[in-house]
This record gives sequence, C-alpha cells and structure tokens, in this order.
Amino acid sequence: MMHTLQSAALSDLETITPVDPLLADPILDDGDHDRFSHYARKSDIVESAVTGKPVVALCGKVWVPGRNPDRFPVCPTCREIYEKRKADELGA
Repeated sequence: MMHTLQSAALSDLETITPVDPLLADPILDDGDHDRFSHYARKSDIVESAVTGKPVVALCGKVWVPGRNPDRFPVCPTCREIYEKRKADELGA
C-alpha cells in the first residue's frame, strides 16, 4: 500500500486569534463585557456559528456569539486594540 504525503496550505490550518499579553488573563469584573459587542476574527465567528466553539475577542473575552452585535455599543478595549493594529499596519 502506498501512502502519499499532502502538504497543507497555511490557510487550511487552524488559526489562533492572538490576544494582547496584558489581556491574556480572564477579565473578572461585574460583567460589563456582556453589555458590548466585541471584535473577533470573522472566520472564528463563522466557525462558532457552525460548531458552537467559543470565540476570543481582541480584548480577551471568551464567548459564544449569539446576539445581534448591532444592538450593543462596541467594546472600548476591542476598538482601541483594533485601531492600534490598523494604524501599525498602515505604518502610522
């Protein structure tokens, strides 16, 4: 029996959403994070919708998306991290 070795493209491999090291510890507070919509990788949100797997937001919140994010204000921490990364990509 002959076995063939297939190479996987990087996009075929599971991705991990990077979390800011300062936010790697879970946020233990009064639950204000549940009152915001959060930024997360779109592919992770789609996967969560199919599998129920939790998503990690830029701010470090871990949750299973289930509500309409348009009904809530954007998490200020997620927005700050997103804007910083976007500025870094543009070389600002």
